[in-house]
Amino acid sequence: MKTLPLDETFVAVAKRAIWFEPPEVSLQDTVRFVAYAMAHATFEDMRLIRQQLSDDDLRHVLEHAPPGMIDGRSWAYWHAVQGTYPAPPIPQRTFGA
Repeated sequence: MKTLPLDETFVAVAKRAIWFEPPEVSLQDTVRFVAYAMAHATFEDMRLIRQQLSDDDLRHVLEHAPPGMIDGRSWAYWHAVQGTYPAPPIPQRTFGA
């Protein structure tokens, strides 16, 4: 999967989508970053991300999204955008046995 550039544009996107950590950290893991962006980024932010990543990359993010990063509404939306309807079950967190 392609990584997103650590440039002025994506630093600004990172500050909006993952406000609780430095952009240099959040942009290191593309899957995690895009999963958060799918739930928290603006339309324009996602347009910029989609210019850099292919549909296959976005499907990869959906297939490997860590639990708890994409809310149910965004999960359903992005699966519909990618042609997967109905969406599979959203990843669930598990705690111990």
